[in-house]
Amino acid sequence: MPDLTKTPVPEAITTPSKEDTGIGALEFTDGYPTRETAEKLRDHLDYLHGVDTFMNTISGVSVFAIRKGFQEAGIADGDVLICSGLMDSRGLFLTANADTVYFWSFHDLSHGPLVVETPSDTLGLFNDIWFRWISDFGLPGADRGQGGTYLLVGPGYDAPLPEGGCYVRHSRTNHVTLIGRAFINENPSDDPAPTVDRIKEQLKIYPYAAGGLGSSVGAFLTGKGPMGKPASPRSPRFVEGTGLAINTVPPNDFGHYELLDALVQLEPAEALDTELAGQFAALGIVKGEEFAPDARLRKILDDAVAVGNAASRMVGMGAHPSEGFRYYDGDSAWWNMLFVGGFEFTNPPPNVTAEGMQPFPNKGARQLHSRTSMFYTATAITPAMCMRLTGVGSQYLVSNVDTTGEPFDGAKTYRVRLPKDIPAARFWSLNVYDNQSRSLLQTDQVYPRAGSQEYPSPAAEAESDGSTVVYFSPTRPDDVPPSNWIQTDPDKGWFVILRLYSPLQPFFDKSWRPGEIEAVG
Repeated sequence: MPDLTKTPVPEAITTPSKEDTGIGALEFTDGYPTRETAEKLRDHLDYLHGVDTFMNTISGVSVFAIRKGFQEAGIADGDVLICSGLMDSRGLFLTANADTVYFWSFHDLSHGPLVVETPSDTLGLFNDIWFRWISDFGLPGADRGQGGTYLLVGPGYDAPLPEGGCYVRHSRTNHVTLIGRAFINENPSDDPAPTVDRIKEQLKIYPYAAGGLGSSVGAFLTGKGPMGKPASPRSPRFVEGTGLAINTVPPNDFGHYELLDALVQLEPAEALDTELAGQFAALGIVKGEEFAPDARLRKILDDAVAVGNAASRMVGMGAHPSEGFRYYDGDSAWWNMLFVGGFEFTNPPPNVTAEGMQPFPNKGARQLHSRTSMFYTATAITPAMCMRLTGVGSQYLVSNVDTTGEPFDGAKTYRVRLPKDIPAARFWSLNVYDNQSRSLLQTDQVYPRAGSQEYPSPAAEAESDGSTVVYFSPTRPDDVPPSNWIQTDPDKGWFVILRLYSPLQPFFDKSWRPGEIEAVG
C-alpha cells in the first residue's frame, strides 16, 4: 500500500549523490554539496562571471579606453581631436575609416548641461560612456544636416531647462562622447581643407546658462523659470589627429577588469544596468568598493579573460555562420553583425516599404553576440549604422576569409570585383585592417584604402564593363594601377570593410552584391 501521508518526490527535482560533469565529479550528501564540490563550484561560477563580464562590458571598457588614450595623448575632456588629413594607420582605433574627416571629443556633464552647436553636412552622434545611443546630429539628426544646437543633460540634473531653441538630449552617464564624420566628396579634388575649416568655424561647445538660451522673458514673469543671460558660444581646442601615434584599443587581458572597475567608480551607480552590474559585482567590481582580487580569483580571471577574449574575437570576426551575421545567402563571406539585432541589439531594423515602416516581431531578447561582435570590432552606435533607408547614413560589409574559407594571408595576393553601379550616392570605399589590432593596417601605404574619392589616394579605376577590381598584396601586381591596390603586410593577417555612404536600394534588396575575395596565383 502506498503511504498516503507523503507526497512522492519526483526524481527530476532531486540531485544525485554524484554527477560527472565537464568540470569533474560533483558530489552531494543527500543534496548537500561536499566541501570539495562547493569549492569547485565557487571557482567555476567566478570563471563564468569572468567570461560573461568580459563579453558583456566590451562597450563600456572600449569607451573608457578611448578616453584614456586621448588623455595620455594630451587631449583633455572638452578638446576635440580632428583628423585634418583624414585618419591614417598611425592611430590605433577600432576600424576607423580613411575616407572622412573625424572630429571626436569627450565631455563631463557632472557640472551641468552643455550646449553643442554642431557643424552642417556631417554624420554625427552622441553616445554615453557605455556606448549607448543618446542622439544623432547632422544628416540623420534633428537638424537634418543643417547644423543645430543640442543641449546635453546629465543624470540627476533637476534645474530648469529651456522651453525651446535647441534639441534637449538626456544621458544616463555624466561622461559622454561626441563623434562626427564629415565629407570631402563635394570639395574640389576631394580636398579635406574646406570641410575642416567648416567644422572649426561652426562647432561650438559651452556650458548651458539657465534662463538664457531657449528661455523666454514670459516664462520668468509667470514664475515658470529663471531669468539669465545667454551663454557665449565658445570654440573648443582642436588637436590634430592625422599622423598622431595613439592607442585607443582596450586590453584583452586582466587590464580589462581594471578599466571596468575604473569606469564603475567614475559614474553614478544609477548609470549601470543592474543585471549586468550583478555579473561583475560577483567578482568584486562594485561602486564605492576596492577591487582587490586575491590570488585564487586573479588566476581564475586570467583564465576567464583568455576564453572571453577568444570567444569575443570569434564573434567579432564573424567566424561562426550560425550567428546569422552573413548578409547574403549561399557561400558569401560578406557579413554585418547589426542586421540581426539593430542598434539596440534586440530586433532587426525594420523594412522600409512604400507603405511605410514594417517592424519585425519583438522577440524580447538581447542579441548578446551581436553586441559583443560590434564593440569588439568597432566603436560607437547609432540607428544610422543599420537602417534600411536609402540616401542617408552609411552601410558596412565585412569580409575576413577568401572563397575557400581561409583567412586572408598578408603574404598572398587577392582580388575582389565590385559590379558596376556600386550603390552609394555619396561614395564607396574599401579599408583594410590588422586582424590583431582591428585598426587600419600599418604598411608603407599609410592610408590602406581604395574607393571612389580622389583623396587620400587616387580614385579607383573602373574596367571597360563598369566593374571595379581591387587587389590586396604586399607589392603591387604588374598592370594594376596604384588606385586599385591596397598593400598588405606579409607577416599580418587582415580583413576588409566595404563602406557605402548614402546607400541606395540595390544594396538593401541585394540586387547588387560585391564579388567574393579570391586568391590570385
